[in-house]
Amino acid sequence: MKIGCPTEIKPQEYRVGLTPAAAHEAVAHGHEVLVQSGAGDGAGFADDAYEAARATIVPDAAAVWGEAELVVKVKEPQPQERAQLRRGQVLFAYLHLAPDPEQTRDLLASGITAIAYETVTDRAGGLPLLAPMSEVAGRLAPQVGAWTLQKANGGRGVLLGGVPGVRPARVVIIGGGVVGTAAARVAVGMGANVSVLDRSLPRLSYLDDVFMGSLTTQYSSAAAIEELLPTADLVIGAVLIPGAAAPKLVSRAQLGSMMPGAALVDVAIDQGGCFETSRPTTHQDPIYEVDGIMHYCVANMPGAVARTSTQALGNATLPFVLALADKGWRAAAEADPHLRAGLATHEGQLTSLPVGDALGLAAVTPDELLAG
Repeated sequence: MKIGCPTEIKPQEYRVGLTPAAAHEAVAHGHEVLVQSGAGDGAGFADDAYEAARATIVPDAAAVWGEAELVVKVKEPQPQERAQLRRGQVLFAYLHLAPDPEQTRDLLASGITAIAYETVTDRAGGLPLLAPMSEVAGRLAPQVGAWTLQKANGGRGVLLGGVPGVRPARVVIIGGGVVGTAAARVAVGMGANVSVLDRSLPRLSYLDDVFMGSLTTQYSSAAAIEELLPTADLVIGAVLIPGAAAPKLVSRAQLGSMMPGAALVDVAIDQGGCFETSRPTTHQDPIYEVDGIMHYCVANMPGAVARTSTQALGNATLPFVLALADKGWRAAAEADPHLRAGLATHEGQLTSLPVGDALGLAAVTPDELLAG
């Protein structure tokens, strides 16, 4: 099979869909790998590294989209990329369709078979292709939140860890999953006063055990959030509903209860954001102010540490890439219910019920599609 890897063109996206190591593995399995020239530069992988892995360097994106049977990338295809999609082709990438009706319509119109990283599952019920980037984004969240809190950036001028005689910042993390746990680990390590909210009592118990009293856990409810907002210096939104739009947990009206210059970091922005006032931003222009509250809502946070992120993502995606290439998408999906859960569109049919619910579109399950 011809596997293609184009250069990412979303603003400030420096990751790449295939590492040279992944290309080497695919070639060893008998496949041809086409990599757009310069695709790996942002992550520190030069063309000659791919050539050493026996991949073929092609001059432009058109060559990748035009020849590849399986296209592996990081972020959702942009409008100019979606114009090059075709029926019979397979796309394997983060898609985040629920808050993106235009992309969904374009994928359906193209007839492409699209498989979304973020809804592939594992035996433990986790999301193995989202988890590495959730770890990265979670660990970045307190770091970018601390930067946002600096006075020069419009923040309160509070140091996350404080100093002797001056209290540390109060950090509220909404969501105790992979993102929230990673964020808590870094925020605690920076010396902040950390509270984590979640609706799973077993998860809260786990966090209590792991952090051994170095943070506070609280059952998540509208009342609990409302109680904590007035004293929070930094609020990190870390809530995810697989495949669906993120719930809005902080309203604009509630911003008025917060301290001027407090910061919100919305890690769920790829899924529409979990604050009512969130809107996607870029690494180039990451923050904005609403009602005196600073918002950091970069939609591709892991792109800031592209080399680490690319390697972590590549480790997770490689087994699925090889399965798709070795067996073809249908046989691979039939053999693996976890890969099958990632199926988002096929030949004009939406195969994700959460996306259908979010966008008001007819959808079937991947099982129904394959059974038909």
